[in-house]
Parts: sequence; C-alpha cells; structure tokens
Amino acid sequence: MEALMQQYRTYLVKDRKLSSNTLESYQRDLQQFFAYLGEQGVPHPSDASQTTLIGYCLSMEHKGRAPSTIARNVASLRCFYHYLLQQQMIRQNPAEQLESPRSQKRLPSILSFDEVEKLLHQPSGKGFKAYRDKAMLELLYATGIRVSELISLHLKDVDLSLGFVRCCQERSRERIIPLGSKAIESVRRYLEKYRPHSDQTLLFLNVQGKPLTRQGFWKIVKSYAVKAGIDKPITPHTLRHSFATHLLQNGADLQAVQEMMGHSDISTTQVYAQMIHSRIKDVYNKAHPRA
Repeated sequence: MEALMQQYRTYLVKDRKLSSNTLESYQRDLQQFFAYLGEQGVPHPSDASQTTLIGYCLSMEHKGRAPSTIARNVASLRCFYHYLLQQQMIRQNPAEQLESPRSQKRLPSILSFDEVEKLLHQPSGKGFKAYRDKAMLELLYATGIRVSELISLHLKDVDLSLGFVRCCQERSRERIIPLGSKAIESVRRYLEKYRPHSDQTLLFLNVQGKPLTRQGFWKIVKSYAVKAGIDKPITPHTLRHSFATHLLQNGADLQAVQEMMGHSDISTTQVYAQMIHSRIKDVYNKAHPRA
C-alpha cells in the first residue's frame, strides 16, 4: 500500500500539479478511507465496489461531517480511482457515479429597515464629504449595485431627469436600474453644489478629486455603521443584500429583482426569498401557541 501511495503522490504532483495543501488533503482523505476499508474487511482499494464507497460517504454523514468535507472526500476518491483505472489496476471505476452532497448556501447578513434608515441618516452637516457620502449610500441602497460598480459609475451613467442609472461591469451585460426620489435628490444636491471640479468623468471622487477605492468606501460605511449603533458585521455586499431582501419582502417580482441585481442564474436571487421564508417560519414557531 505504501508503494501505491508513493506512486499516486508522484502522479498528483507531476500530472495533476496539485498545490501542497490540496495534496495533503487528498492523502489525509485516503488514509481515512483505507481505515474504513479495513473496518469493512475490504483487503485492498481495488476490491471496493460502488456500494462500499456509498457506504463510506454515508458513514461520514452519520458522523456529522460537513457537506463540504464529504464533497472533498468524494473528489479525492474520484481522483484516486481514476488513477487506478489508468494504471489498469481496476476494470471499472466505482467512484464514477459517486455524487457529492449539495452544500447549503450561507444566508447573507442584511440590515433591517430601521437599521438602513439609521445608516442613511448618518452623513450630516454641510460640505463635500457629507453630501457625497449621503449620495453614495442612497444610491447603493436604491439600486443594489455592487460597490465596484458604484465607484466605477461615470457622470453619463446617471440620468436624474428620467430617474435611472446605467450599470455595466466587464463580462456582464448592461443593466438599467430605476432610482427612487431620495436617491435622485441626494445625487442632484451632491452634483450641483459639492462635487469638485475635475477632469475625472467618474461620478464619485475622493477629497483630492481622484477615484475612490473599494476599501476606502467601506471604511466610510463602517464608520457610519458605528455611529448608527449597528453592531452587525458590515461587508461589501450588506446594502446590496438588504436591497434585494427588502424588495422581495414588499412583494417585488423575483425575476425583476434578478434583473436589477445582474444575476445570471435566478437560483442566486432565490437565496433572498429563502431568507424571508426562513424568518417567517421562525416568527411562526416563536409566536404560535401550538407550533
């Protein structure tokens, strides 16, 4: 067995060119699998059947292993048995039809309506920074665009008279997203009174009249979240997630939200609907006397 593992390791390094971390994971997975074979009285990996491999996956599930861990083990077994087939050590690959468990998508963190209101009211006072930050936050929550898309917007991309923003990232098609009155008002005030004169055509600039960075913007958001007393973790997508969830909570059509978010697959948008259903169920379980 040791000779086989050494030959297999050489194959992973030279032919598959796996990273050292992946290599160690694959080998660790196989050692655990070999231990299982010994418990089942299977003398050699080449003697394992598809039923044996399914039994191994079920045993991991019964031990409470995470779906991602089981999926990695399945990948390890597929690679290993593909190698055995190449070396003509087996006639049929028992891992060929082995299915990986579907890992559950982690539900994103969002802000409540009240938390969003508190956050949007934080930029205060007169001057460039307060009005720029107010305009950025209002626009981000009004459209659900990505932070990278927000800081890449040009003056020509925003039509305040018709009330829409044009958004087009690389490798994705153009999206036209409507603007609400609050966002229109904030952006107009910023443009008319406080945007610095600059050769830059970008909509939002820093205090030096240069492009904003993604990191710089989220430092701004985090500082306002602290001022608003919001103790939830703020990520680059928090307002984007909140935008989608709040729209669906208020009866928006799922496909319309998908279009505005720029999701190529509607299953990505359905995560937000799943969040709403999950919370409704929690409310029911807590409030219904016979739940």
